[in-house]
Amino acid sequence: QVQLVESGGGLVQAGGSLRLSCAASIRTFRTYAMGWFRQAPGKERDIVAGISWNGGNTYYADSVKGRFTISRDNAKSTVYLQMINLEPEDTAVYYCGRKRTLYYSGGRYDNLDDYDYWGQGTQVTVSS
Repeated sequence: QVQLVESGGGLVQAGGSLRLSCAASIRTFRTYAMGWFRQAPGKERDIVAGISWNGGNTYYADSVKGRFTISRDNAKSTVYLQMINLEPEDTAVYYCGRKRTLYYSGGRYDNLDDYDYWGQGTQVTVSS
């Protein structure tokens, strides 16, 4: 059974920073692309960022380009989301997901159906 556990969320003022982590309990973590999504109350779960299986390709939603950075440490089976210059609009529950296709290095990360495992989410609240 694959488990994804997010951490690092919290309450921060606008302009502040947070780093989210997603730890995976899977020996083959390094063969899967990963994505970070977020879901605000009453809204759909939307892509934030994605990273290919080897870290060579990344994807960012337009709303976070230049402020968020996705990275991964395959030795630790962990994917990160560094967030700077946070805005109140970034307030949401953040989820990491495993993209089901092995060795994916393409450019599309936004389709929820492409993910087979999800973490429980971590709350990020940005105050103005």
